[in-house]
Amino acid sequence: MAEVKAAFLFIGPEIDTSHAQAQIRTPVINLKVVGVKNYEEAVKAAVALADDGVKCIELCGGFGNEGVGKISAAVTGKASVGVVRFDHHPGLGFQSGDHVFH
Repeated sequence: MAEVKAAFLFIGPEIDTSHAQAQIRTPVINLKVVGVKNYEEAVKAAVALADDGVKCIELCGGFGNEGVGKISAAVTGKASVGVVRFDHHPGLGFQSGDHVFH
């Protein structure tokens, strides 16, 4: 089975993307984990990941519908986007990411 390049993006206030990264390699999946502090950084990270051959991008529950839409539109035709869902994220004071990071 060929290795799949995948990514998980998580979002939170005051995250320094240059330090909030990890790489996990298994025989089947090469997973890059990237933290971002807002939707603008998330779109940039997603595009860079897709341009690097990542075919699957999973978004944490902190991304609201608007954030998911922005990332999906930015990587259309390059990568598939999946989402962990919370209606109101407990790590964001039980708010949607759309309210916090918009």
